[in-house]
This record gives sequence, C-alpha cells and structure tokens, in this order.
Amino acid sequence: MLIYNVTINIDTQVHDEWLSWMRDKHIPDMLSTGKFSHAKMVKVLVEEDMGGVTYSIQYTTQDRKTLEAYYKEDAERLRGDAQKLFPNKFVAFRTELEVVSQQIP
Repeated sequence: MLIYNVTINIDTQVHDEWLSWMRDKHIPDMLSTGKFSHAKMVKVLVEEDMGGVTYSIQYTTQDRKTLEAYYKEDAERLRGDAQKLFPNKFVAFRTELEVVSQQIP
C-alpha cells in the first residue's frame, strides 16, 4: 500500500474558499478516478515563516502501478484545476510514502 501525500501551503486570503473546494470538489474528484481507496486531510499545526496555512492530504492507493496510472491519466488535469482557481496563492509539494506497518487496537 502507498500513500500519495500532497502538502500545500495556502494563502490566508483564499483559505476558506480553497478549503471548501478541496472538501467538496477536488478530493471527491481524486477519489472518483478509482485509483485511491480513501483520503485524509490534516492541518499542519506548525506555523510557517512564509505565512499561510499548511495542510497535508494523504491519498491511499494499492500499489505503484495504480499510482503511475494516476500520474499518466489524471494528474495534469486535476493539478491544473487548482492552478486555474487559485493562481499564485499556494505552494505544493508531493511525496510518495510506503506503508510498512499499520496497527489498529
């Protein structure tokens, strides 16, 4: 299992609009690709020197092949939506994480 993690710092001027868009449009669009089983959005509680508000969105996928299919078939379109709606109002970086162990009581 892999986690596709997107960390985003969003400008406070558009924060509320962006947060609603993420919850109501972007994350559902990501999940509707069929390549992710679920998503979790968390707020980073450390204040950034650059200002803004930082979030981490973690999309869980079954394997590398599925993630590569997302990159090839969906990533450009879905990333472009954010650029069109919130130009120059956010910084994003992406990481891939491999789940080594998960424990649930």
